[in-house]
Amino acid sequence: MEIEERLAAAGITLPHVPKPVATYLPAVRSGNLLFLSGQLCTVDGELKYKGKVGKDVTLEDAREAAKAAAINLLAVIKQQTGRLDKVKRIVKVVGFVAGEPGFTDQPKVINGASDFLAEIFGDRGTHARSAVGVSSLPLDVPVEIEMIVEIE
Repeated sequence: MEIEERLAAAGITLPHVPKPVATYLPAVRSGNLLFLSGQLCTVDGELKYKGKVGKDVTLEDAREAAKAAAINLLAVIKQQTGRLDKVKRIVKVVGFVAGEPGFTDQPKVINGASDFLAEIFGDRGTHARSAVGVSSLPLDVPVEIEMIVEIE
C-alpha cells in the first residue's frame, strides 16, 4: 500500500505547509537527504496545543502534539518531492519538548511522532532520534520536531 493510501486509511489529510515564521526554508535538499526545519503542532492552520507539558498540557496531549508536528513534516516532504513514496528512510528525528521544571518524559512525548512514522512507513519509518527538554518553544507550543529524510 502506498504511503498516502495508509494516511487516508488512518483518516489523515495532509495540511498545507505552514509559512515559515522567520527567515528559513521549510526544507533543504542536499544530495539524497532532505533536511526538514522544525514544525509545530498546528492542526488546520491553528495552534492546537499551547503551554508546558506537565503543567498546561497532559502527556497524552503532548504525544498528540508530536504526531501533529510529524503530519506537518510529511506535508513538507510531499511539497518538496511530489510523493511520499519517494521517502527511502526516515533517518533522524529531533524532538524538542517544553515542559515544566523537572519534567523528564520527553522520550514518551516524542514517541507520538516516532510511533506514527513507524505505523505509516513501516521499517522505513524507524529512525535515530533525540528527545530534548527545553524551557520554551516558539509561540508557547509544547513540541517542535525536525527531521532528516533520505529520498530515492
